[in-house]
Amino acid sequence: MDLVLRDARVIDGTGRPSYRADVALAHGRIAGIHREGTGPRLSARRVLDVHGLALAPGFIDMHAHSDLALLRDPAHTAKVAQGVTLEVIGQDGLSYAPVDDRTLPQIRTAITGWNGDGNGIDIDFDWRTVGEYLDRLDRRGTAVNAAYLVPQGAVRMLAVGWENRPATAAELGHMRRLVAEGLEQGAVGMSSGLTYPPGMYADDAELTELCRVVARYGGYYCPHHRSYGAGALAAYEEMIDLARAAGCALHLAHAVMNFGVNTGRAGALLALLDAALADGADISLDTYPYTPGCTTLAALLPGWASEGGPEAVLARLRDDATAGRIRYAMEVTGADGCHGVPVDWDTVEISGVAGPGRAEYVGRTVADAARERGEAPFATARRLLVEDRLGPTILHHVGHEENVRAIMRHRVHTGGSDGILHGAKPHPRAFGTFPHYLGRYARELGVFSLEECVAHLTSRPAARLRLPDRGLVREGYSADLVLFEPRTVASGATFEAPRTLPTGIPYVLIAGRFVMEDGRRTDVLAGRTVRRTPGG
Repeated sequence: MDLVLRDARVIDGTGRPSYRADVALAHGRIAGIHREGTGPRLSARRVLDVHGLALAPGFIDMHAHSDLALLRDPAHTAKVAQGVTLEVIGQDGLSYAPVDDRTLPQIRTAITGWNGDGNGIDIDFDWRTVGEYLDRLDRRGTAVNAAYLVPQGAVRMLAVGWENRPATAAELGHMRRLVAEGLEQGAVGMSSGLTYPPGMYADDAELTELCRVVARYGGYYCPHHRSYGAGALAAYEEMIDLARAAGCALHLAHAVMNFGVNTGRAGALLALLDAALADGADISLDTYPYTPGCTTLAALLPGWASEGGPEAVLARLRDDATAGRIRYAMEVTGADGCHGVPVDWDTVEISGVAGPGRAEYVGRTVADAARERGEAPFATARRLLVEDRLGPTILHHVGHEENVRAIMRHRVHTGGSDGILHGAKPHPRAFGTFPHYLGRYARELGVFSLEECVAHLTSRPAARLRLPDRGLVREGYSADLVLFEPRTVASGATFEAPRTLPTGIPYVLIAGRFVMEDGRRTDVLAGRTVRRTPGG
């Protein structure tokens, strides 16, 4: 044996009551579990007394935006320190593979607010396929394991471009081949961002055809659907019907009910889910344990204003007449980018900018910055978008705590940070989601037991990903493990200090190697890409 973790409180990921045991590790796997009082204790080259600590499977972040962060900062302490051992990236229909020489710079500009543009860092964007991107992660070495979703928006960009129209038969065939190739190269499913161009321009018939490809390979569909506001319930129902028609497993991304129109309406969403589950649908979801959302400022624009790609968007914003139409759509009718709700600039806080010279906006709402400048809020937002080339990131304060708590209790719920690590003042969920679940929602609020909370963060996501050897503390399983102090574990990240690391998580192991030890990040890069296997 390589290591024995002695006298741990094992929270095994099943949701059942914890128990005391010694857990032995060898060759990157759990080699033995010796329950307290059942015979001679296990021995190994190293024995670590972990009395007082809970031992759980490593946490799985079902919705991460670390696509460049894993290459830019392989240490990845923001996630490792939370006990995360696996992230699912390629989210919201926009990521860096598959691409070609035309679409790569477009994508880099479009999601600069999520990840930065990659300039000034040691990344050579020489991959083009999903497989080449995953190979790059493995060659570089990462702190955590990573699974990838084929981004439907990037696929549409390759086949159709940025045009708001139905795909032709030839273009649809091209998209089907691109999705199949991504899955053959190891992707676990497909994502969509149906409030983000160009993926939002796909109709249900097109999405259904792509989901049929995903289903054929045993993957799952992960949509950021068309509305989290005025049309939220209809948007959820649309995704359920679409997945059922395609025979595809469905995982609802950051499943929230936001804006004033959805106050207290989580029950309506859960009733919809329960009815579909009772009818045999294969559905899961993820949430983050906070009320504000986080996206780019450009995401609030109406979909028609984004047709043609980033340069076309900037041209429209520079034109006074077109900018007036954009303003009317956002502030009066409620654009699709604003989820059908007229924008309230007091809820839109700038959390990051891409370029220099605009740092004074960070941490302030658009409305507040506009008042200081003596101008209309749209004028401030317009200037920021143009000068920062669509780079600003925002916190959107439109959530409801009662909805957050109700949804996280559901039996198909999993945890996802939706963490954007880029920006001067990111959302604290990027650094705090998993300890916040454990400390705030399990220990302090009692939304669920600690054992049930751990199951939401481990075995349930592992089941969605069809991983046969992760998500449980069980003999033969991968030794991706986290040790935390149940009485003190807490998120250190706040909206004022969002990059503060958590407390109460002294040890994290991946493949049996310490990536956190005594509360400090080691230099170990034990993460690997987790790829869909043939037939599964």
